[in-house]
Amino acid sequence: MAAAPDDINSRMQALVSYLEHDVQPTIVLDVNYNIVAANSAYQRQFGIVGKPHVGEKCYRVSHQFAVPCDQAGEHCPMRKAHDSRMPERMLHIHHTPRGSEHVDVELRPIVDDRNMVIAYVERLQSVAVASAQPQHQGLVGRASAFNEALTALQRAAPSQIPVLLQGESGTGKELFARALHASSPRASGPLVVVDCTGLTESLLESELFGYEKGAFTGALQRKTGLAEMAHGGTLFLDEIGEVPLAMQVKLLRMIESGSFRPVGSLRTVHSDFRLVSATHKPLKEMVAAGSFRQDLYYRISAFPIRLPSLRERSEDLPLLIDSLLQRMAPGAVPRVDPQAMKLLTLYTYPGNIRELRNILERARLFTDDGVIRSKDLPAELRNPTKDQPLALRRGGSELEQLAHALAVFDGPRSELAKTLGMSERTLYRRLQALGVREL
Repeated sequence: MAAAPDDINSRMQALVSYLEHDVQPTIVLDVNYNIVAANSAYQRQFGIVGKPHVGEKCYRVSHQFAVPCDQAGEHCPMRKAHDSRMPERMLHIHHTPRGSEHVDVELRPIVDDRNMVIAYVERLQSVAVASAQPQHQGLVGRASAFNEALTALQRAAPSQIPVLLQGESGTGKELFARALHASSPRASGPLVVVDCTGLTESLLESELFGYEKGAFTGALQRKTGLAEMAHGGTLFLDEIGEVPLAMQVKLLRMIESGSFRPVGSLRTVHSDFRLVSATHKPLKEMVAAGSFRQDLYYRISAFPIRLPSLRERSEDLPLLIDSLLQRMAPGAVPRVDPQAMKLLTLYTYPGNIRELRNILERARLFTDDGVIRSKDLPAELRNPTKDQPLALRRGGSELEQLAHALAVFDGPRSELAKTLGMSERTLYRRLQALGVREL
């Protein structure tokens, strides 16, 4: 027998009263995507003065979609929670009064005594370490491949688990490490960066562990090691694949025990740090070849996060270009004309974001009026080679590029997306936006 309307309203009012004690922005949704209640924290952070969201569809408020998220190419936590009857959590880009933001969404179903879902409680938390808009510093991106890496970062950040950042050179591993530290309980502690590139065993040992006065020629005074300086914070070992094999044993011992001896010392130093490592090298292959210790690999890779190449997040290029130009010239930001922007978005960037930054830095120096034009770009952008991916070789509009790709490609959508250098979900959304319904 169904509950009386007055009984339902009473229960809802009790729930709303409870939500007011939650410091996080929280709303209650019915099974038809309607916002039926919102706490004050939600109204302060996501609401618009004089425009209450109660009675609105959640997807219209958060995404300005005309249909639910799962019908618009997005992953929908409500759909997952409905099927699993369990809490679901995912990262979304929401429309907010401040513009687009990354928001960590947690959805919990409310079930009745017949195990039927009758409503959902949704808690939201803005992700401060990444921006979906041009930003003067930090991580910037909207592409699904970027969001996957950011989702993994958000999951790992609250814990103490060692994280291994893997990706091509120039993909922003140090920026991700800084974001991981800033999102962790150790954010108030130090972040100490150790660049392992090109260091010999003895030099890396003295840098990492420190040394006593007189430990070796040139050691004129005692030096505190970087591992000790990371106490209470995060130790970031950049390019850990470069660590000499003989040094890997000492590194493993320090990671496992948190203790080490400075060079030339008999005293033992203990340091409490969270370990984050990064590499562009194939560590598994190095383990098989005997150039990287297996026990060290398993110790540092408890939580691997793969960072996407720029080719996999090509839709982020305009956003990244705008952000990088702001960081280079905060006083007078150059403008990119349409033809130059087209060339910039068609290039494949083997050096990833680092290469993009170098290209923009060079082009900026060639501008006399604050406008970057095609002539200011390197020859490889103005004269693309046949080795670039299918759609990136072809001029014209995005519709023309996709039409060309559809006409010449024989295979499933997943393979086409890979060939175009984008995710399948991104391809789906672009086709939908361009009015292409069939593939």
